[in-house]
Amino acid sequence: MPRSAFHKSADTCTLGPLMVQIRRRLHAAGIEAAEREARWLIEHALSMSRSSQIVDRSRPVSEDEMARVDEYVNRRAAREPLQYILGTQEFCGLEFEVNPSVLIPRPETELLVQEVIRRLPQGVRPLVVDVGTGSGCVAVTFARAVPHAKILATDLSCAALETAKRNARRHGLDTIISWLEGDLLTSLAGSNFESTVTAILANPPYIRESDWCALQPEVSRYEPRMALVAGTRGTEVHERLLDAAGSYLARGGILAMEIGQGQSADICAKIETMPAYTRVEIVPDDAGIDRIVIVERAG
Repeated sequence: MPRSAFHKSADTCTLGPLMVQIRRRLHAAGIEAAEREARWLIEHALSMSRSSQIVDRSRPVSEDEMARVDEYVNRRAAREPLQYILGTQEFCGLEFEVNPSVLIPRPETELLVQEVIRRLPQGVRPLVVDVGTGSGCVAVTFARAVPHAKILATDLSCAALETAKRNARRHGLDTIISWLEGDLLTSLAGSNFESTVTAILANPPYIRESDWCALQPEVSRYEPRMALVAGTRGTEVHERLLDAAGSYLARGGILAMEIGQGQSADICAKIETMPAYTRVEIVPDDAGIDRIVIVERAG
């Protein structure tokens, strides 16, 4: 076992002084929310609620507990995402398992789910496809919100699909969602889904190759690159999805994609050249950034 980085003295084997050292280590590693994250790590390592941490600062910390805390703090100080250390991330009020095989769900993607649900036609059983499902957060949230929907979830990564399936089981929805391994919509080919899909949702990769090295180390060192980087322009995967989706969408069906900052004009220009689509709409996020592009299949 690696030697502990904590300085031990007569009183540092109690919670209060240990918390001080954790905050200092995280702060020195460049973690801005060092105090909040220290409490999350203690909660995870010692199974102590945050209120208990405040009240019971004199609680002794055993050697085994100290080793566990040390492991978690070392990982976070190396800039591993807190979500991977804790093993979970909340999305739309539900808790999801996350690990390095899947992208950590972001609040911006919640907007994608909300906007598609809002546009579903009434009185029909929708067929919905979640492209690049990753952790399964979009598919599972959709299944919970629209239990009568038929949902297909695709991903190129077998490991990601296994994570998504576990998350579906976690929320009792594993029999509602069908899982397909393949790139974008290729796994739908030959399955009679042409012209039948009500909505296709995707949070595709949209980072440019040239921007990768400038990302926070939590992203560039640990999150799956294939889920983030699209190519030299950042819109390559959106364009491929636009090309593929037209044959699967029913008349009036929608394709909704999350986009990166500054990409809406280029994507709209692409859509304008495609007679398969009509009624382009751009939805901004809470910061006013163009975040979702929605197109309707022409009749």
